[in-house]
Amino acid sequence: MIDPLLIRKDFPMYRDHVEMQGKPLIWLDNASTTFKPDCVIEAIERYYKKETSNSHRGDYDLCYQMDQEVMKTRKAVANLIHCKPEEVVFTSGTTEGVNLISFGWAMEHLKKGDEILLNEAEHASNVLPWYKAAKVTGAVVKFVPLTEEGRVSVENLKAAISNKTKIVACAHVTNVLGYIAPIKELAKVAHEHGAIFVMDGAQSVPHMKIDVKDLDVDFLVFSGHKMCGPTGIGVLYGKYSRLEETQPYMSGGGMNDKFNMCGEATFLEPPARFEAGTQHLAGIIGLRAAIEYLQSIGLEEINKYEEELKAYAVKKLEETGNAIIYNAKSEAGIVTFNIKDVFAQDGATYLNSRGIACRSGQHCAKILNDFLKTPATIRASFYFYTTKDDIDALADAVKNGGNYLDAFFN
Repeated sequence: MIDPLLIRKDFPMYRDHVEMQGKPLIWLDNASTTFKPDCVIEAIERYYKKETSNSHRGDYDLCYQMDQEVMKTRKAVANLIHCKPEEVVFTSGTTEGVNLISFGWAMEHLKKGDEILLNEAEHASNVLPWYKAAKVTGAVVKFVPLTEEGRVSVENLKAAISNKTKIVACAHVTNVLGYIAPIKELAKVAHEHGAIFVMDGAQSVPHMKIDVKDLDVDFLVFSGHKMCGPTGIGVLYGKYSRLEETQPYMSGGGMNDKFNMCGEATFLEPPARFEAGTQHLAGIIGLRAAIEYLQSIGLEEINKYEEELKAYAVKKLEETGNAIIYNAKSEAGIVTFNIKDVFAQDGATYLNSRGIACRSGQHCAKILNDFLKTPATIRASFYFYTTKDDIDALADAVKNGGNYLDAFFN
């Protein structure tokens, strides 16, 4: 059973009593980024203080040790998502991962008239790279309609997909509404039509157990900083056969086999061919520390606790009589709402005056505004160190949210 107060002892951001607007910080923006525990900070610090070296660039002990550290992290990721280490590519984050697939796979395989299927709830990082691929190849981006509730459904995908569809890209958990998509079933439909399936796991890998073999996705992308790891490090998983079909979109040292003055070049096998230049080695080491930390707590326990927090938050916000909730029935630890008669960013500024950090605006999902019929929303997102007291403070602030001008004049 998760005890958030005990867990907070592992996090300097809590131990050091960080304040905002002169009040104890209440952090409810975990869908954006997460706090880092001591073990992650210490792992990064150890690299810079005692283990600094490049990887695959020398024949001395420190370099060899760094080679081993990189491989250990590759194996840790493979263990986390149930794949082979050679199917793990290090990136700067989810955004780079999708771009790598778009430039390296889509632009190599799409032709004029082919279709890419997305949906209205997708984050910009899982929309804009596909627009680019479509523009270059002549393919067409289409959108699978959401259900009335805001979910991606198997039925709607079946109605939208065709034999022209070559790519279906979908977030496992959407970053605004927090619905968990039926990925395994969606991937099955995509494969039945000869399409590949790309899963954005930015909001799911940090919160629940993931088995890419069982889900049968072709590609998966996620970021380290959303799972207690460092910024600037992420993962692209690809079925090895898909990685072999993918061209690198960055070239340089460490990813080539050989090149000559005639302009001829050959590349190494995956995953090395996608990791040009010096990698974010401190980030790779920190990522492994974060994975081991989450596994020590238990991803099933984390998921269960967040579901409990979500239900509690919906109940408390509904009790205020002053909240418009857009995703009361979604499963993930995300509550998207507005304070009645208050513009979202004014509401978030008011919450800030109470020491509460929530995100406001369009949350990089700008197509979704038409579906929600509102220009902006406030998003509160939880993690395993969030307490019910945090949610009580949020609800109390929302209850009095009509006084948002206090944030500007006090």
